Amino acid sequence: MNYNFFAPQQINFGWGRFQETGNLAASLGTRAFIISGSRSLAASGVIEELRQLLSRASIKSEFIRTISNEPEVTDVDQTTRVLRNLGAGAGDFLIGIGGGSGIDLAKATSAMITNQESETVVDYLEGVGRGLKLTEAPLPLMAIPTTAGTGSEATKNAVISSYAPPFKKSLRAEQMIPDIVLCDPQLACSVPPEITARTGMDAITQLLESYISCRAQPIPQALCLQGLKLAIPALPEAVENGNSRRGREAMAHAALLSGIALANSGLGMAHGVAPALGIHCKISHGLACALMLPATLKANYSVRQQQYAEIYRFLYPEQALSAEQAAESLIDEIQKLNDRIQIPRRLSDVGVSPLQIPALVQSSRGNSMSGNPREIPDEELTQILESLL
Repeated sequence: MNYNFFAPQQINFGWGRFQETGNLAASLGTRAFIISGSRSLAASGVIEELRQLLSRASIKSEFIRTISNEPEVTDVDQTTRVLRNLGAGAGDFLIGIGGGSGIDLAKATSAMITNQESETVVDYLEGVGRGLKLTEAPLPLMAIPTTAGTGSEATKNAVISSYAPPFKKSLRAEQMIPDIVLCDPQLACSVPPEITARTGMDAITQLLESYISCRAQPIPQALCLQGLKLAIPALPEAVENGNSRRGREAMAHAALLSGIALANSGLGMAHGVAPALGIHCKISHGLACALMLPATLKANYSVRQQQYAEIYRFLYPEQALSAEQAAESLIDEIQKLNDRIQIPRRLSDVGVSPLQIPALVQSSRGNSMSGNPREIPDEELTQILESLL
């Protein structure tokens, strides 16, 4: 057995712990640049409360921007220029608050501020640009997730998009793992049911794909089982009753575990195709993952039946089933969960046309697909996507 394990240095988890922000942030610096991933955070007073908490800890703060879309190259480059104009440097740190978009933008900007070999993040992204490496440590970063989904608060990458030319690639370095994670599940209570469903299925997809990845590792696998045991019953509860403390706590914890798992073990076909669906079809990441998950489990059944059975037996120990029955039942349970929270079954239901399939196949060959437990040739991926139309 031979593996490495990465996780945030400090995780602070619990209902109402947002109030500790100032005291926690004081270890990072004396001026905070705030990047938000949701306009509702400002409208509901959360951003103002955040600034007051920082002020009480003698931390100056600058609210930089809100991003409601998945971050694009222009978002990173423009935000980096804003921070440079504000003299960002020693003693400063970033706070990314919101869903994956806000946290990813904060992570990317914190890295670009200190790495100045190029003016554009494109040159540092995987598979595009000049292939530059992040050689300087990013500015310190605190991540405050307000949705339970991407696990970006615990990962070592930020996903950056472009539409001309079309790509969705990662800026990745071990130093990009946030220094402090403050996870208060209460912050997610205002998230609408549809977003709760889609982000929650992103977390569940990450837990399942990390467990069966060809790069799977023992510690992340243990975390995946714990996360799935929490998330599968909790997600419908959180969708149907947004103020459910039990549902929100379980989903926030599961999402955090999913981020730690994927940072160590990688992902698979669902996350391979999801960026392509985002770039070519403007489908949100969580929805794309949710829709692709049952097909991904079926595609990998031949090489991961044992692992599916392990997961099912951990989730439902009272069921005395054969390995084959348990594995098939896991796929059935995931489809039932999708149906209950109103995830569409077909790509055509979310506007995908047959003419887009070739571009989707071509754009699915990224880091996530390389973690799939078996190779999915272009011809087979084409057939899978066509079968979902």
